[in-house]
Amino acid sequence: MALGVGDPAPDFTLPDQDGTPVSLSELRGKTVVLYFYPRADTPGCTTQACGIRDHRAAYESAEAVVLGVSPDPVKAISKFDQKFSLGFPLLADEDHQVAEQYGVWVEKQRYGRTYMGNERTTFVIGPDGTIKDVLRNVKPAEHDDLVLGALAA
Repeated sequence: MALGVGDPAPDFTLPDQDGTPVSLSELRGKTVVLYFYPRADTPGCTTQACGIRDHRAAYESAEAVVLGVSPDPVKAISKFDQKFSLGFPLLADEDHQVAEQYGVWVEKQRYGRTYMGNERTTFVIGPDGTIKDVLRNVKPAEHDDLVLGALAA
């Protein structure tokens, strides 16, 4: 079941790139940009993450906390963060439980192969914990313009 605007955002706790647990409920009172990406250090995911890094001031002026979630292990997201000096929390959802809660763990096809993975989707979660916007299948190069537009609305 896919979540939509007005739904309460399911709480979760996942380790970040340093292994430190991050809980969505601890961010209550803040706007959260929760984005799911397929895999660390791949071309599209790198474009998306570096875009967030490069627009850090705009996210900060919108008073938004950005969290990236992938099924990668902590070691892989730590390397990704260090390689590109991302500087925002990346969360390891190795068992894809959170992706399933948010309805973004989907069947995908590439080069004739079928597999399960994260759909590139971003949820804007309001300070009250409800979903304010959902951006599905976002092109990595357009992600920041769409998200920052949603934050300004």
